[in-house]
Amino acid sequence: MLTMKKLKSGSSSRLGLLKRSATTALGAVLLVAMAACDGLLDVDLPGTVEAESLDNPALAQTLLNSALGQFECAYTSYVATTGILSGEYRNASSWLNVNTWGWRGLELNSITGSCPTGRDATGLGAYTPLQQARYVAEESTRLIEGFSEADVPDRSDLLGHLAAYGGFSYVLMGEGYCEMAIDQGPLLTRDQVMETAEERFTSAISHAEAAGNTELRTFATAARARARLNLGDLSGAASDAEQVPQGFAWYAEYSTVNGRRENRLYNLNHRNRVLSVEPDEFYAVMAGDEPDPRVPVADAEQFGHDGVTPHYYQEKYPEADADIPMASWEEAQLILAEARLDQAENIINNLRAAQGIPALELSGDENMLDVVIEERRRQLFSEGHRLNDKLRHDIPFPTGTNHKGQAWGPITCMPLPDQERQNNPNISG
Repeated sequence: MLTMKKLKSGSSSRLGLLKRSATTALGAVLLVAMAACDGLLDVDLPGTVEAESLDNPALAQTLLNSALGQFECAYTSYVATTGILSGEYRNASSWLNVNTWGWRGLELNSITGSCPTGRDATGLGAYTPLQQARYVAEESTRLIEGFSEADVPDRSDLLGHLAAYGGFSYVLMGEGYCEMAIDQGPLLTRDQVMETAEERFTSAISHAEAAGNTELRTFATAARARARLNLGDLSGAASDAEQVPQGFAWYAEYSTVNGRRENRLYNLNHRNRVLSVEPDEFYAVMAGDEPDPRVPVADAEQFGHDGVTPHYYQEKYPEADADIPMASWEEAQLILAEARLDQAENIINNLRAAQGIPALELSGDENMLDVVIEERRRQLFSEGHRLNDKLRHDIPFPTGTNHKGQAWGPITCMPLPDQERQNNPNISG
């Protein structure tokens, strides 16, 4: 059984190669994913892993660890990238590869993204990392499904984790991208991607029940609630969300073992001052007469990397090894509130009370969906939700010029990269 800290209480041509040479490519990705492991992801590497050696029950745990490592790399890049695109953060650097995100320019059509090579990496984008995370989870699933339970006693537990993390990759691709393609297949809508995510989470729940892993089952259920909310299945989302107990949280883990394993929001915002919190929206957010503790932002009292942008620190992730929530009771309660708007005020006030935050002060004329969206903006700050919330609720993006006097471009959802369009025969033809 895994010993996990996950639960806490209180490029298209490259992807084409992955498809055509699956096992060899998985071996290469495994080596990358395992190159900087620690804690949960500790593995002993005997040397180069031959492709045929992956079809070995003794490597089942290694396959899972590699999938987790690849996902966590993708996740921290996704949260940082969607943070600037959605307006949680603003560009405080002079780097061109950040400026293009800072003005939402058409140049974003060419960006595939990659895992950081070190703590000073500034390149954003999450397409390639998410596709690799999705692929490693699915190929590892195929391999482990071929092993017997006699050879891999915790087989159901491993498959449950892989299904859950694979599903989460689909959720992020469906939420953040305008459209998607999988393994050089045809274009998929955001809903089609989300339907696959829902299927993966349902599979994860089944495996978790077979393994007797209650925490994993709760994680997969909370994640399925998110997918169902995106699909407009309010009844299904509510049914899942109300199964998440108070105090539950599941995290992606980060570490200071090297730059690749670090929390990118900390590095980009604190260490390198490349991204500043957007002060007009997220600085000095109040709840009653007190600062809202869910939006911890501090004035750095200095400029960012560019020497001209006043810089603001997020304090949600105060260290480079700070973990990032993937699912939580708090998020589940807000899903429940959105799915049952007639109960939303009570749900939100109970959620606020659990965190020592004053109750809502409503006049009775408010649109409760707007109230829920505002609570999500605060509660889920810097957790990778804001872009999706703006897209699915048609919240306007800024127009005119940004704080640097640069004209805003037309990009809102992340575009499918040109590289995928040019090299995918089901699209380019």
